[in-house]
Amino acid sequence: MTLRAHKVINSVDVLAIPQSNAWTKSLAWRICSPNIDEGNQAERLFLTFPMSRDPEVIKPHWDSAFQQIGDRLEQGKSVAFLTQGDPMVYSTFIYLYEHIRTHFPKLPIDIVPGISSISAVPGVTGIPLVDGQETFAVIPASYHIDNLRPYLRQFDSIVLMKVSSVMAPLIEILRDEGLLACATYVERGTSENQQIISNLEDVDQSRCVYFSMVIINKKERAGILAGKAPS
Repeated sequence: MTLRAHKVINSVDVLAIPQSNAWTKSLAWRICSPNIDEGNQAERLFLTFPMSRDPEVIKPHWDSAFQQIGDRLEQGKSVAFLTQGDPMVYSTFIYLYEHIRTHFPKLPIDIVPGISSISAVPGVTGIPLVDGQETFAVIPASYHIDNLRPYLRQFDSIVLMKVSSVMAPLIEILRDEGLLACATYVERGTSENQQIISNLEDVDQSRCVYFSMVIINKKERAGILAGKAPS
């Protein structure tokens, strides 16, 4: 957590805390709670956002969350919405942000950048994501698995998020493209349960979790600035 985020969570009236259901402890709260100062009296507002792609399932929960946050804003309270990672990268906060901008157009919104998995995972693997003139793409694999090949051919490095449900076809595609040896699987990166697997065929596909990703590094153009590769 950044120092700026620490300052915010310990200065607002309400902490809005997303959770996937009412029975599992919020990951955002697990990250945040050790950084709550003693004597912090902020209201803990837990909001449920189901892990679903179905708008009919998700929308009622969003509407409920918007209403609860809006009620507190109308009371003049300051609200901080917690996220894991960066609030503007594949985050539920984006939908809340758009809603607040529409319904409270004069309300100042301070977005505190976080550390996304896109930045954190290369750090734990020790594999540079890009350097020099290399390019990279970030792709939610579960939505684009059938159209993945052009991205694999175009970019030097590819960050594949949301891989848990598509590991089998992903491995086949990487094998066909000759990129299996360039891929690294990371599960729960930076946490105490972190796993890094360099051979994707060793991944237990029956136990893949939502917080997992694959980074593909071709490194054909790495080191250009040091004269190690042709430009």
